[in-house]
Amino acid sequence: MFGKTFSAKPADIEKKWVLIDASGLVVGRLASIIALRLRGKHKATFTPHMDDGDNIIVVNADKVVLTGRKRDQKVYHHHTGFPGGIKERSAKFILEGRFPERILEKAVQRMLPRGPLGRKQLGNLRVYKGAEHPHEAQSPQTLDVAALNVKNSRSA
Repeated sequence: MFGKTFSAKPADIEKKWVLIDASGLVVGRLASIIALRLRGKHKATFTPHMDDGDNIIVVNADKVVLTGRKRDQKVYHHHTGFPGGIKERSAKFILEGRFPERILEKAVQRMLPRGPLGRKQLGNLRVYKGAEHPHEAQSPQTLDVAALNVKNSRSA
C-alpha cells in the first residue's frame, strides 16, 4: 500500500557538471539557485545525508550585480582572532579588489548547512572571475539562470 522512502546509496549518485555565466545576474538569486543545486534538492533522488548535488562552475563572477544600494552599503565583517580585531569591508571594495569571486562564494557558503557535509558540497563549487575555466574536459552543460526568472538578471 505505501511505498518506501527512497534513500540514495553512493552507487546511485550521478553528478552532472553545470556551467553558469554570472554576468549581469543578481547575487542572492544566483546564490540560492547554486546552493539548491549543490545540495541536490532539484533531484527526485534527494537524500539529506548524502552529497548528491551537481558540480557547478561559475564564470564571470566579477560581473555580478547587487540590487539597490547594496554595492556601497553592504558590509562584510570578519574577525582577526585578536581582541578588538573585527574588520569590515564594503561589497564595492571586494568587487573591485583582487578576488571579486568571494562575494558569490560567501553568499553560497552561507546558504549551505554548516558541518562536514556542507563543507564537502561547497567543494563542488568552482568560481572564476573571468570567462575562462579549466574544466572543458568535463563537458559541462550550460544553465541559463537569466531565463528562469525575469528578476534574476539586471543591467549594472
